[in-house]
Amino acid sequence: MAPLKTLFLLFWFLSPCISGLSRAGVGDRCDWPQFQGPNRDNKSLETKLLSQWPASGPRLLWTCEGLGDGYASVACAEGLLYTTGNVKDDTIIVAVEPTGEIRWRIKNGPAYRRSHPGTRSTPTIEAGLLYHLNADGDVICVNAKTGDHVWSVNILERFKGRNIRWGLSESLLIDEGRVICTPGGDDVGVAALDARTGDTVWVCTGIHEKPGYCSPVICEYGGLRQIVTLMAESIVGINADNGRLLWKFRNPAKFDENITSACCHNEYIFTSTRTSGARLLKVRVEGDNASVEQVWADQGFQNHHEGVIYLDGCFCGACMTDRDASWKCISCRTGELTYSGPGIGRASLCYADGMLYLLNHHCRVALVKANPNRFDIVSSFEIPRRGHGPSWAHPVVAWGRLFIRHADFLYCYDVKGASK
Repeated sequence: MAPLKTLFLLFWFLSPCISGLSRAGVGDRCDWPQFQGPNRDNKSLETKLLSQWPASGPRLLWTCEGLGDGYASVACAEGLLYTTGNVKDDTIIVAVEPTGEIRWRIKNGPAYRRSHPGTRSTPTIEAGLLYHLNADGDVICVNAKTGDHVWSVNILERFKGRNIRWGLSESLLIDEGRVICTPGGDDVGVAALDARTGDTVWVCTGIHEKPGYCSPVICEYGGLRQIVTLMAESIVGINADNGRLLWKFRNPAKFDENITSACCHNEYIFTSTRTSGARLLKVRVEGDNASVEQVWADQGFQNHHEGVIYLDGCFCGACMTDRDASWKCISCRTGELTYSGPGIGRASLCYADGMLYLLNHHCRVALVKANPNRFDIVSSFEIPRRGHGPSWAHPVVAWGRLFIRHADFLYCYDVKGASK
């Protein structure tokens, strides 16, 4: 049985890489099927990538125009790329071919036109279906290949949820056939929907807070699977199988800006917020119950919405205090900074093949060695300044390509190195 088990584990690990992409003409490359990657940890499974770029940047393969206005990143799966944008009065989901041609467009409710107009959440692709939440609570499930409607529901209406200042922003999590969403009602804080039908599977009560702006993650430790997310004023852990609230830890933020998703490593949960700084929680599991205690906190590690990453025992990311921005890495074990210094400003991130891919708010892209003890830029360039507004969408490395979304445009760069 041991060889069979080994083969199963190997297939499970490589499964994001062996999709139907060869039929789409992009080879057997690794997918990026949801916000923050296959495991929601900002890490790509791609290898054999360029370790340095030309002075002008990697080769631009194509530009796709017509996405609409938005800050959503891209998902890469089922042989297509997916993102969202405001087009006139509608939220639009767009499917793009690996060649840059648009295959289909569909609507998912009204466009978000309030403060910082534009779409927020990135589509999630699972088992041939696409899931998306717009800023007003409309969840839609469609066929990922064709865009054909499967089901839809408004979670604010179904669960008496409450919208937030800058619109609902979570990218939906699919967990074992369930769609995890956060209506943030006074009664129902988080809910699970059947991924095939949209029916309610379970609800989590007892939180009594509006949603945060982050996306939930799965943390498994001690035989217990938890959904961890940030609400308006706290971090919560929820039993992934039945929706029971396991624990709640207060984490207030100015304007309720709990935006960056939690980062899990073994029994530890790391969070970072613009005004509250960073904290590390330790999970204790006893059977079906769990609790957390704070290990340390650091007021200076303030990640806004750019994301953090775990590297060699440290958490790293762009930080800001007032209008200043820097790059910081902090030890999981001690809570002490291993690096604090200049970066490229407020920059979202993605890791692949030993390197960090950073995109700052002013269209600058940098390739940085992944090292928690220093900030070592290898190459950098600027994307074309055709879009308007800040470049907030997170960069994506998949299929040997670097995808950068800015406003109405998607840029595709070749970052695949020579075969080794």
